[in-house]
Amino acid sequence: MTHRAGRHFLQIPGPSPVPERVLRAISAQVIDHRGPDFAEVGRTALMGMRSIFKTGQDVVIYPASGTGAWEAALVNALSRGDRVLMYETGHFATLWKKMAEKLGLRPEFIEGDWRGGADPDAIETRLRADRAHEIKAVCVVHNETSTGSVSPIAQVRAAIDAAGHPALLMVDTISGLASIDFRFDEWGVDVAVSGSQKGLMLPPGLSFNAVSAKAMAASEQGGMPRSYWDWREMKASNASGYFPYTPATNLLFGLNEAIAMLHDEGLENVFARHARHGAATRAAVRHWGLEVLCRRQGQESGVLTAVLMPEGHSADAFRKTALRHYDISLGNGLSKVADKVFRIGHLGDFNDLTLAGTLTGVELGLRKAGVPHRDGGLDAALKVLDDMPAPGIAAE
Repeated sequence: MTHRAGRHFLQIPGPSPVPERVLRAISAQVIDHRGPDFAEVGRTALMGMRSIFKTGQDVVIYPASGTGAWEAALVNALSRGDRVLMYETGHFATLWKKMAEKLGLRPEFIEGDWRGGADPDAIETRLRADRAHEIKAVCVVHNETSTGSVSPIAQVRAAIDAAGHPALLMVDTISGLASIDFRFDEWGVDVAVSGSQKGLMLPPGLSFNAVSAKAMAASEQGGMPRSYWDWREMKASNASGYFPYTPATNLLFGLNEAIAMLHDEGLENVFARHARHGAATRAAVRHWGLEVLCRRQGQESGVLTAVLMPEGHSADAFRKTALRHYDISLGNGLSKVADKVFRIGHLGDFNDLTLAGTLTGVELGLRKAGVPHRDGGLDAALKVLDDMPAPGIAAE
């Protein structure tokens, strides 16, 4: 059989499904990226991303994955040999640390258990001990995609300030931006990293750095050797809406449409919608008798839910069964939790009916794979949805 009827449920934690409006925008004919018409496209994208990061400061857009934006953040703001304090929230925090090591930085990991976000108290304690201010940056993952946990970024900033430490605050919000609240200026972030394929509802291919004046000054005074990633060259060209090299023109068309969609719905409504769907998903998981990986109340993600499998059962075998029989893709466990966890994505252009179909597919998969559980998870989720009115929809 070469054709399967019905929609494929892509419920991994990114890339998220691309809305029709965005697909249509991307499908427009390519234009001259040096011509007069492109300047408005570039300016709209750059200013629009400031509104999404909630900043009045510079935003840089790269034709790259989020990994590229990780590297851009490190090589612009830091110098070889600098000490960097990082927190082990999960797989992606670990990868960022490994990149820092490859670039000649000296990262120090505060050990975590992969069951919650970064601990501001532990960060403050370490910074207070650094009386010589050898630590030049604190790097934290906002929404850890491998575990479904959220770090309290405002509290991390408060911890740095309480310690009286001058370190830059660098935040990976690749999977958090445009899905859960993020306030670059208000929270005192110095560099934020993000990507196009999560809450921004685009295909992979764009990445972003939001940059504070303090971080830009550090880049201008030092940093590592860089060319492609150089903020200074980007800033100079961006002033007129252009880029120093060929940008991903059609993805920028899509980005401008996605930003318009987010503002049409209202960012606060977007955040409330994700929080509501996260709460409903966790209710279903607990009704099934399974365990949510993130166990710190208040730090659970609205982007995804990571679910621990019962002892003796393979998460990957379950995912394979669900895909084969019900055409639903679920996220796999990564590194320390490989084959122990599956991840349900509930982000992007996602509504109550999508959630109901997703949870039904998961429960059917559990049944087909012989995973011990209690039926009725969807009803538990619907109860949460009833108790938490949908944002922006007036009650009858």
